[in-house]
Amino acid sequence: MSEEHVEGGKASHEITRVPTSTGSASTARKPDAADTAEAAPGPGFDHGRPSPEPTMNNIAAVNATSGHRLLNECDDNDDDDDLDVISNSVPRSLALRLYVSHFLSTWNSRVFEFGAALFLTSIYPGTLLPVSIYSLVRNAGYIIFAQPLGNWINKGNRLSVIRASIIGQRVPVAASCALLLVLLLKKDQLGSRKNAGVFAVTVFLSVAEKLSATMNLISVERDWVVIITDNNEIARRQMNARMRRIDLFCKLMGPLTVSLVAIASTEIAIWTTLGMNLASVIVEYVAIEQVYRRVSGLQRASEPSRSSGRRDSSPLSQGAETHSRSCLQSVRPVVLKSISCLLPIESLPFYFSHPAFLASFALSLLYFTVLSFSGQMITYLASVGYTPLYIGVARVGSSIFEISATWAAPYLMRKIGVVRAGIWSLTWQMTCLAGGLGWYFSDFEGKGANSIFAATGLAVGVALSRVGLWGFDLCAQNIIQDEVDDHHRGTFSAVEASFQNLFEMLSYVTTIIFSRPNQFQWPVIISVGAVYMAGGLYAYFLRKRRGHLFHAPRCVCIKA
Repeated sequence: MSEEHVEGGKASHEITRVPTSTGSASTARKPDAADTAEAAPGPGFDHGRPSPEPTMNNIAAVNATSGHRLLNECDDNDDDDDLDVISNSVPRSLALRLYVSHFLSTWNSRVFEFGAALFLTSIYPGTLLPVSIYSLVRNAGYIIFAQPLGNWINKGNRLSVIRASIIGQRVPVAASCALLLVLLLKKDQLGSRKNAGVFAVTVFLSVAEKLSATMNLISVERDWVVIITDNNEIARRQMNARMRRIDLFCKLMGPLTVSLVAIASTEIAIWTTLGMNLASVIVEYVAIEQVYRRVSGLQRASEPSRSSGRRDSSPLSQGAETHSRSCLQSVRPVVLKSISCLLPIESLPFYFSHPAFLASFALSLLYFTVLSFSGQMITYLASVGYTPLYIGVARVGSSIFEISATWAAPYLMRKIGVVRAGIWSLTWQMTCLAGGLGWYFSDFEGKGANSIFAATGLAVGVALSRVGLWGFDLCAQNIIQDEVDDHHRGTFSAVEASFQNLFEMLSYVTTIIFSRPNQFQWPVIISVGAVYMAGGLYAYFLRKRRGHLFHAPRCVCIKA
């Protein structure tokens, strides 16, 4: 890591700039003919010969002030240069293999996530309770194991971590599909106790699947992408957008596929989910291994500083060593241990003190919602008269808007900077949700909030708001990638994911408390409130970074 760190603990990746002919620094330049003739592969790729060492004549590290300015500055005239950097940074065949692996992992995760909720709605109609319990335990399980998960991502062999995540997804999904078939076909014959037992096993299998899916996602998006792009910010943003596009495409087509099959039969839909899950494992396994073999940077042994640095930055980890001696003398260690079951407490001081904390926490707050076309909202829409086909169509419409964010957000970041693009995205989300909420409670038909008309208005507002949600997700991800060094990226992301799952758990608590469909308005209000709270936190983050929230219009600027 560079010796030039961000001041005040704002440690970031080392950022390099290439001098232009005018002597100013820019993030990229077009290669001339001589450059093209003698260009060597980037330092991260193993092509059979060593890469040239960087020299002071062509690379200059920027300091903390420049690093933060890079997040906010707007480069209006470098679009052509951006394309050159993207095309030359990552070989096409390498990127394709990464995208194939990510697509297969995400496709199966999205299909199972949506399908499980749809299947449980068919098995237990007329109530939000089973779906809410299923999702609550699923997220709680991830939170409990988030700390060792982050440590393994930080210290473990990257290929071993990814391989374990692939197998850890496929086996639980296959077993869950088998048990869901039992519940669907034999529920009346099993009796209440056996039904509850089969349901409980299904829930715990979903915990293993979510752990593995999240481990794959964190490893690839937060670690592998940074290494593969060799800290090239422009190439990384482009790859981030493409990875998110894959995720949202799977979120669009996966649920639609399951919904269309479920029209014929829920049983056939479960078999289809099982078949797709098993058919893709070998291709995904081989593709990600080929990426690992071709990028030498991914094969570096874990550095000792990964563990020692985290230990030094987390004083509570030292206290854990004396826990066994003090547990009989004080209640405090017991309390800390109980809290650590919900959050990775040893990493919390590092997370809270990090400069990217507010942006990360604002993103996590957005998970405190029932307005996401997931289990709770699917069950609600089904209760007011939506068929599986209409639910699938609504999910597809929402996903189309989400995919559009993967083009809109990079454009905004390029034009106005990452930090400002984040507040624009959140503002769009808050505005759309306010409109949907107004429609939901307007009672145009005089039938209350549980009419199809009111539910459709809410669904439209939610679908439009997804542009802002995923736009902000990309902005926050870029901020985190820029400012969290690679030795702590897994730990930081694991804590962030724990908060995301904690808030998602709380959203399921709301539908456990208000489990009847005619009480759905209360979780809706709570969800919109959480989004506005996230907007307030990010506005504070923006104010701290830039010194102001908005530029005053020229017409009202008064010269002193």
